[in-house]
Amino acid sequence: MKSSDPTAASQGDAAILGLTRPHPQLLTLYALQSLLAFVLAPIVFVPLYFKYHTLRYKFDEEGISATWGIFFRREIYLTYKRIQDIHVKRNLIERWLGIGTVEVQTAAGSSSAELALEGLGDYAAMRDFLYRRMRGHELAAGAPATPRSANPTEEDVIGLLRAIQSELEGARRALESRV
Repeated sequence: MKSSDPTAASQGDAAILGLTRPHPQLLTLYALQSLLAFVLAPIVFVPLYFKYHTLRYKFDEEGISATWGIFFRREIYLTYKRIQDIHVKRNLIERWLGIGTVEVQTAAGSSSAELALEGLGDYAAMRDFLYRRMRGHELAAGAPATPRSANPTEEDVIGLLRAIQSELEGARRALESRV
């Protein structure tokens, strides 16, 4: 969603907030991955089949949650504020199927992703949505979008430099008065 139109962004956000299930092509991906195990394909496919059928996503104003599993239920909830980095991964088969995985990392200290949103048809829109939310650019309902300029004006820079100068002069006076 490279559009600067706030209406298009809010419509895309509404579609993402309503997303609860992965793309059906994810089951095809799991089947193809299990075929790589040849003789063990049925054994490999069964857990992936149950993961696909129990995988649920929920997006709200505060964060993301994902749940899956039957015997061993796994639930992850991440707030947008905790997100540190977002990666899109697409292997050859995923590109052929038209899906992707969005990996969300936090500052938890692990080198792997805290949450992987698998089987997304519109992975680029998801990535953009998460970037906007993690940076605090979510739009209030009905409020017009007023993006900050990427290039500050000369007056902004001069005002900032004068504020820094006055702070430094105050710090210098305070240090000189201690001596």
